[in-house]
Amino acid sequence: GVDGGLRIDRVGLNPTRTGLLHVLARMGGKIDMIITEREDSWREPLGTLFAAPSELNATQVDKHEVSGMIDEFPVLAILAARAVGTTRITGASELRVKESDRIRVLVENLRRIGVEAEELTDGMEIVGTDQPQIGRVRSHHDHRIAMAFGVLGAVPGNQIEVEDPAVADVSFRGFWEHLRRLTISSPNVGQKKQGKSNGVGAAAGSVITVDGPAGSGKTTTAREVAKRLKCRYLDSGALYRAVTFALLEKEIPPEEWPSLSTEELNRLGLRLELGSETLEVSLQDVRLSSELRTVDVTRHVSQVAGLSAVREWLLDVQRDAAEKGGLVADGRDMGTVVFPNAAVKVFLVAGIEERARRRL
Repeated sequence: GVDGGLRIDRVGLNPTRTGLLHVLARMGGKIDMIITEREDSWREPLGTLFAAPSELNATQVDKHEVSGMIDEFPVLAILAARAVGTTRITGASELRVKESDRIRVLVENLRRIGVEAEELTDGMEIVGTDQPQIGRVRSHHDHRIAMAFGVLGAVPGNQIEVEDPAVADVSFRGFWEHLRRLTISSPNVGQKKQGKSNGVGAAAGSVITVDGPAGSGKTTTAREVAKRLKCRYLDSGALYRAVTFALLEKEIPPEEWPSLSTEELNRLGLRLELGSETLEVSLQDVRLSSELRTVDVTRHVSQVAGLSAVREWLLDVQRDAAEKGGLVADGRDMGTVVFPNAAVKVFLVAGIEERARRRL
């Protein structure tokens, strides 16, 4: 990120493949391009792109522009979903014979998340909206479909789960980690960021925190509250267990854990994903469940939870989760450190008999 936008270096800028940039400029997108290496007999030109947040307007794309952006239509479709007005694409029947029938798949997925879209014989019509887009989309094993809806899901307020996200590795290994870093560190789309996030962004849903001593029933209570309010549930303890599991899997000796850096934690490959009712933890695109409750993890998790580098790293991860919509967060320090501006804070206690019963 740079000056409230994004800088991308060493981008291939073959003039036969940059059609999307011209269409985005027509829609009002703020994108500047600088050629850094000129074309010669054996390579295409390279350059740097600078993109800044901007309001987009709908446009029309016909057969004369299709060839210069044939692989970028999934990106155009998700941008059209946020543009003002109706975008119409025609003359793009070739999209039906890509890794998937991209005309059908794009329209179906847009409808799944609440966007009005119509399938045409050789294209589609998409009606833009500024309403939150929520739902589960199918990638159909198409890397460009997965990545496009991943980007749309990163818009604050949207809650989009992409089936088979690992397919993105076909063309961009590490895509989801790069996207996660950008959504943590970059300003909200169309807004200027005012200082560090306090856990409740302007476009985020309300956050409810449930804290309390062990055995007080905070996990059971938080899950039930999330279910009744149709919010997602965040178990902060599972995050610390996931870090512990990842460290053990990487065979990093416990004596080296206190010196872990942010870069080393990023390389673990942990990611928080939107589930239907909870925020689930994945390691290298594999969702973790029973792995978090093994004897080894339980033995070491308290040591990991006490590491300041880990706590600081997970702070941003948890706050980023709040940007994706309504959240009920369970765990110690949720209402004081992680989400100090939460809409509702609950400190749950229970009598000694009840706490003992829960532990037996």
